[in-house]
Amino acid sequence: MSEQSQRIAQLNSELKRKLLQYLTVPCIYPTAIEGFNLVRREEAGAPENCFERPLVGLVIQGTKHSIMGGQEYVYTENQSVVAGVDMPISSYVVNPSHEKPFLFLYLYLDRQMLSSLALDMKQPAVWNPEPVTSVSVADADADILEMFLRLLELHEKTEQIVLRAPMMLRELHYLLLISPHGKILRQLNTPGTQNNQVVQAINWIREHYKIPMRVDALARQVNMSTANLHRHFKQLTGLSPLQYQKQLRLYEAQRLMLVENERASSAALSVGYESVTQFNREYKRVFGEPPLRDMNRRRSLDAGRIAHNNL
Repeated sequence: MSEQSQRIAQLNSELKRKLLQYLTVPCIYPTAIEGFNLVRREEAGAPENCFERPLVGLVIQGTKHSIMGGQEYVYTENQSVVAGVDMPISSYVVNPSHEKPFLFLYLYLDRQMLSSLALDMKQPAVWNPEPVTSVSVADADADILEMFLRLLELHEKTEQIVLRAPMMLRELHYLLLISPHGKILRQLNTPGTQNNQVVQAINWIREHYKIPMRVDALARQVNMSTANLHRHFKQLTGLSPLQYQKQLRLYEAQRLMLVENERASSAALSVGYESVTQFNREYKRVFGEPPLRDMNRRRSLDAGRIAHNNL
């Protein structure tokens, strides 16, 4: 075994030990560092669906299948995954158990930090005529694993987080830009690239998802033709702009019902639907069940996890 492989194995062992210390039951555990979360899963079950912000994740134990941007990805122990844009993700883990749970860490990415670092690195803007995706899976090197371990150790020193976390997060973003994930991250976060124009369109929809949208007007706003925007938008997210807006509305309505206890009719109107009947129909198409039945099921699943998230 090479020195690098030994170092990776040591870092994985220490990360696993610390994760099992924090995660005694299946849960998503938010650390004291904003945007940095720990995950333990013990059941395969049905795919989990969510609408996520850009993130980097690291598998410490187990294997995960995810559909992101309309494509399927598989990532396993000591591999990192980057999702570079806001988009729906459907995932399931492979053969987890109580004795050998799926263990995962993830951090939400800071787009402004990525853009700033890309400029500071003085690398030329990445123009790539070939179709690209917004997702990257790669083996994690020792620097990436060590950075995650340092963040996990910093979580234990709450009085140091306010000063040290920004420096460490900046270092992790830099390491990602010089890693195999860097090509995609630079394409998405360098102003002037076509992919960054699509990111601008995504950001506009996220901020204005409640109001009616005309794709041709959005294309003009980001200096693209309607056909170009449509094609590249689907390459990055797996959805057309209108489908993307619809999913945003449905996931936000789900959050309003689950977290803020809004009724389905109120949530539907809050996110921009004019017809509650249409909302119920589209909700069932995306989530598999009508809103009320879905809420009851989710609340029963979440009941056993709430106490641990307050540790």
